[in-house]
Amino acid sequence: MTHKKRYLVLCTANRCRSQMAHGWLAHLGGDAVEVSSAGAKPGGVHPLSIQVMNEAGVDISGHSSDHLDQYLEDDFDAVITVCDNAKEACPYFPGAKRLIHHAFDDPDDKTGTLTEEQMLPTFHRVRDEIRTWCADFLAEEGVAVAV
Repeated sequence: MTHKKRYLVLCTANRCRSQMAHGWLAHLGGDAVEVSSAGAKPGGVHPLSIQVMNEAGVDISGHSSDHLDQYLEDDFDAVITVCDNAKEACPYFPGAKRLIHHAFDDPDDKTGTLTEEQMLPTFHRVRDEIRTWCADFLAEEGVAVAV
């Protein structure tokens, strides 16, 4: 039996980028992967993350926004940071075979000045960039990517 690859995706709030990467890795990797996501300061899954992933056929509505501390003792094939702040704040994961970093733009408006409609194009762009990266990453990992 083939070893199921285990991945942990981190970003600061575990709200947008890590949630989308979690969704894509699980969707594209299917039964060959087990994926979790977390953040240093979890802030709840962003409604637009759920919306844009749903539009792409990936349901992340059941995801939770977890604190990275709950995964410190777990074993992972890779811990993946998707924002620079998470990379800098990432603690040591003794059970991780490797740490991978690939930063994506934060689609969330931290200023509170943009409407959801104004943020939507950035959410779509980042979602698509994350999908491409996840598909390439899984292919490099030898995981057959679901279409």
